[in-house]
Amino acid sequence: MKRDYYCQGVIFTEYVKIDTQNRARINCFIVKHWFSTEMIIRGTIIDMTKVDGIVVLENDNIVGLLTYAIRDKVCEIISLDSLIEGKGIGTTLINKVIFIAKEADCKKVIVVTTNDNVKAIGFYQKRGFDMAHLYRNAMDISRKIKPSIPLIGDGGIPLKHEIEFEMSIT
Repeated sequence: MKRDYYCQGVIFTEYVKIDTQNRARINCFIVKHWFSTEMIIRGTIIDMTKVDGIVVLENDNIVGLLTYAIRDKVCEIISLDSLIEGKGIGTTLINKVIFIAKEADCKKVIVVTTNDNVKAIGFYQKRGFDMAHLYRNAMDISRKIKPSIPLIGDGGIPLKHEIEFEMSIT
């Protein structure tokens, strides 16, 4: 992975894969930002302590994280966090996972978000992802598995549906 080294007080940024040495730290970050290491996507529990990913460090502080899983020639983005907006962290992480997916001979990259996450909906479309599926009332199923999922999401929007985006990479 890319490492940018600077000196004399200039920000040091590196993009590294999750590995055994940084896994515990990543798990703490996930709990802090997602309130659990379990994520529910399309009614399936994802154990975030076992997914692959890329972490972004600036001066040894985590400022970004993308987790993913590859199955059946499909790379699914599980989570994407960028703590500093407007610096290209999210876009760089997307580009890196697309590269990883191509190296793994995947046919497409997919990501699921909820209907209230209007920032993510715009973010993925601006980066070439297209809406592929709407899972109506999927959050009702997810709440049966994980009751802590709120009824109201970002911006006061009722949290009801999952939207799957995809990008073909063949």
